[in-house]
Amino acid sequence: MTTQQNPPATNQRARLPEGKMPELRVMPAPSDANVYGDVFGGWIMAQVDIAGSLPATRRANGRVATIAVNSFLFKHPVFVGDLLSFYADIVKVGNTSITVYVEVYAERNRLQADVVKVTEATLTYVATGPDRKPRQLPPIESLIQQ
Repeated sequence: MTTQQNPPATNQRARLPEGKMPELRVMPAPSDANVYGDVFGGWIMAQVDIAGSLPATRRANGRVATIAVNSFLFKHPVFVGDLLSFYADIVKVGNTSITVYVEVYAERNRLQADVVKVTEATLTYVATGPDRKPRQLPPIESLIQQ
């Protein structure tokens, strides 16, 4: 019988971004990992897509669809039991599209003192109407007045 070993210590420790609220916080379960306890990259990608869609949906004031994963970098592995925090910021707005940068931090062993930036990604979403076709984004002024 083998036992899961702790990952090697690194000097890559980070802090959760101060003054920002995460869009999503989630803890992967054993079903989200391989037999060694490493969380599947595809599971992380799905969570990043959800987190990125939240500010895009607010800016679009409605439905959005993912049209591109512009970049995706796995910096460190994620383990079952890590508490993941997903931070998302809009970095570009077009006529119908919204580009969002997402950073993911893992709190290891449920200790906020041991934080590692594990993933960063940039995704582009397009605002869609009820027909699921691209639509113009509303002017920012109309969103503020609501």
